[in-house]
Amino acid sequence: MSNRDIIVIGGSAGATAPLKQILAALPLDLPAAIFIVLHIPAQGIGILSTVAAAAGRLPVHQAVDGMIFERGHVYLAAPDHHLLLSGDHIQLGRGPRENMVRPAIDALFRSAAVHHGPRVIGIVLSGLLSDGAAGLHAIKRCGGMALVQEPADAISPEMPQRALEATIADLCVPAAKLGDVLSDLAREAPGSALPVAPDIRLEVEIAAGERIGTGSLTKIADPAALTCPSCGGVLSAVKGGHPMRFRCQVGHAYTADALAKEQEGQVDEALRVALRIIEERAELVQRMADDGRRSGRAAVAEMYDVRAAEYREYADMIRRVVLHSFDPAIRPRET
Repeated sequence: MSNRDIIVIGGSAGATAPLKQILAALPLDLPAAIFIVLHIPAQGIGILSTVAAAAGRLPVHQAVDGMIFERGHVYLAAPDHHLLLSGDHIQLGRGPRENMVRPAIDALFRSAAVHHGPRVIGIVLSGLLSDGAAGLHAIKRCGGMALVQEPADAISPEMPQRALEATIADLCVPAAKLGDVLSDLAREAPGSALPVAPDIRLEVEIAAGERIGTGSLTKIADPAALTCPSCGGVLSAVKGGHPMRFRCQVGHAYTADALAKEQEGQVDEALRVALRIIEERAELVQRMADDGRRSGRAAVAEMYDVRAAEYREYADMIRRVVLHSFDPAIRPRET
């Protein structure tokens, strides 16, 4: 191809408004196909009509497995499926979730990089955590271009900021300028094709639903003393991951911040379970102390009173941790 004719766009929280701005600015004769992944619920509705309204005269389609894509058309990821590119057609993958989502932005970006290399323009818009950062880095590794919405312009600046930390962006501008920029970049000749690294190919295969085993995983990752929040399997740290990433034997993938966020919820739940058990223990021991007093066993009653007081102290300690440990803006009172 004589131009950059593959445009992939990813966004999450706060991405709808900038996406509308970009699509509204694109010309009808845009010489490129556009592929979009937004983090939407498995049963999400209304996104297709929203994107179609914003795209003006550009035809908008919900991605269908095996669909051959065309220039000047917009393709939106289907709920609960990874949107992947394979040659001149679309592939819907049911591989494991990445960063707790499916469709994942990283999956789309990697597949575009593998099959279309320097013809790809990747764009990361507003969103939480860091989906898209690793995929944008893969696009750059394969000779494509990386564009990022200016973090200060984003409602949720985390995703743009993580993308800028993971790779050297070719352009970082407010969303209002991205549409016009794309119109020009899409007409330029692509750079030279670069070799596709095996780790990028493997991660595309995982997103498509290919079986992954320990042998395959060890080629791209080293085991870590961490547990997968989704399946309980052993996580491995992806070698040279940008940003830091982990995968399990099943294929679930997490960036470090997404993993920390998921672990935070599990720790909070574990602490609340522990709090309930200790409070129940304190209640039981107190009843045993009361029973000892009623039966004239003063020494037994005193022993159980001491134990009940200890359990209440433990419960108060856990309660303070639950209330304060996950909010950096709140600090426990000095004792």
